[in-house]
Amino acid sequence: MVFLSIASCALFAPQEPVIELLNKHKIVTDSGTVQGQFAEYNADSSPASTVVNWLDIPYAQPPVGDLRWRAPRPLQAADAVIETQGGIVCVQPANDYGGATAINGESVVGLEDCLYLDVSAPKDFAESNYPVMFWIHGGGNTTGSKNYYDFTKLVESQKVVVVTINYRLGALGWFTHPAIQNMQAGVVGLEQLDGASNFGTLDIIQALQWVQDNIGQFGGDANNVTIFGESAGGHNVYTMLASPLAKGLFHKAIAQSGYTISNSLENAYNDKAANSYVTKGSWQVVEDLLVKQQGSSQQSYSIEQLHRLLKNVDGREFIGLYNRGDKIDYIPLTTADGIVIPKQGLLATLADPQYAKDIPVISGANKDEVTLWLGLHRYFIDVGYPLTRLLPPRMTIKDPQLYSFWVRVRSQAWKARGVDEPLDALELAGYKNLYAYRFDWDDQVKSFFADFPNIIGAAHGTDISFVTGDFKYGPITSYIYPEGAERDQMQRTVMNIWADFAESATPDKSLPFQWQAYNSADKAYVHLDKDEFLALDFETQTLDSLLASVASFSDASYAEKCILVWETLINIGDADIPGYKSWNNGQCATFDARAEQDKIAKKLIEKYGSPSVI
Repeated sequence: MVFLSIASCALFAPQEPVIELLNKHKIVTDSGTVQGQFAEYNADSSPASTVVNWLDIPYAQPPVGDLRWRAPRPLQAADAVIETQGGIVCVQPANDYGGATAINGESVVGLEDCLYLDVSAPKDFAESNYPVMFWIHGGGNTTGSKNYYDFTKLVESQKVVVVTINYRLGALGWFTHPAIQNMQAGVVGLEQLDGASNFGTLDIIQALQWVQDNIGQFGGDANNVTIFGESAGGHNVYTMLASPLAKGLFHKAIAQSGYTISNSLENAYNDKAANSYVTKGSWQVVEDLLVKQQGSSQQSYSIEQLHRLLKNVDGREFIGLYNRGDKIDYIPLTTADGIVIPKQGLLATLADPQYAKDIPVISGANKDEVTLWLGLHRYFIDVGYPLTRLLPPRMTIKDPQLYSFWVRVRSQAWKARGVDEPLDALELAGYKNLYAYRFDWDDQVKSFFADFPNIIGAAHGTDISFVTGDFKYGPITSYIYPEGAERDQMQRTVMNIWADFAESATPDKSLPFQWQAYNSADKAYVHLDKDEFLALDFETQTLDSLLASVASFSDASYAEKCILVWETLINIGDADIPGYKSWNNGQCATFDARAEQDKIAKKLIEKYGSPSVI
């Protein structure tokens, strides 16, 4: 019966579309001639997409050899023929659910030659001037790729041009070390940018410049570009708003579940591990590399020797040092280098009028952001096999009251620090068209094996599928995104808002009410949900009120309260360690929350092999 079911699914599944390569879809760009791919019909003559895709277009010279840790160089190669390569990802840890799947069991995959972008446009692009939506993928700035996202339905239904990009990740994208910056920083042009720390940020800026120079040929309006991204992509939207180098390259911005963490040059380097909170500063990673390769320390090398070693070390080996997984790590990425991000830091720069771009901005967070992590953590989740180990495990919440409270505090704090604080900062800088939302949709289906609405709910990243129209959540997709009116309503609402905002900066054009602009006094925001609960609201929770609720919560131990406060004050915004130590009259001042997290993880690894249920 199982065999017949599989066979019948294959027999009646939609056939793959027949890709057409038409001469009218061939476009000459600054970086080469690219052939568009088009599929109006499937192989069985049923309607397919009416979208043209141009894939793997290089937007800069490959950042390899001596160009590693340098600003991206423009690529002038109009005579080159661009070949579709498929599956290009930047060097990163392997991940089955992020578009960076290991083929031969590698722990690190990808290439340094990865600065490519894709463009998708409606089939009538040649005679059109559509709004451009520029997607910046998430993944903590350490993982992710352009290939994971399919915006076909957004392009087709909303008549927009979508650009998706790769950018350098992890230590190859953000790196501060005297052997790099001191050896290549100049005084003008690209040489000055070579003295920066934020090379991944510079990649995004270079991709935006490529869009300005070339997108008109794809039917896109270079004077109407909206940047949007989720998680690290939302964070990178904030860096584009802050960086003086990105001025004039875009005209609207949407930050989905973004954050404003940035690091000083001192912490990014962390000489001799001076800051114990920073576990993988550049000094520490280079030290690990030398001990592993040479059995020696940095002090044994001249700066010239270190420069040559770092320029020539295998990229995958280098990134592997950031991915050992033996402790709770803090890895400095976005850095206030004084070149790409002003020295005062990301959040302070957003509030500074001299860097203001004064464009319309939408920012939002999800109601249950942290369930993406807590819902898979064995500290909170019990796993059992009531029938047989041949079936999936049954997952239950150990302490529903503790779990619900932890999720509420951390997720609401994400909105406070990742939405309200940056919007307050932008207001101070003079921005007027600011809009806030909370994504609440959690109309999921329970299973015998898991109560998905309560375990997952409106988790981090669940909003993305409603923007793309491409619903996927690994093997539990049908439970997280069940087909039906609720899903259709949410997709329609989100797509309309995003596209209307991109077209005319009017997010409420299709809403049954006016979306009041955000200000720090009343903190108006919209509940993004199915039609029944789609509504305007005003935020009453603050970071202080959330921390006060932890103090009065009775269903948590002393250690749990301190860990919860630590996570609330360390994540999403700049680490507030003094605030942690002074919380509730110094209740946790002598409690090492990070050491306790490490101890909990170690016990779970010893018992189960991993803190995660996966």
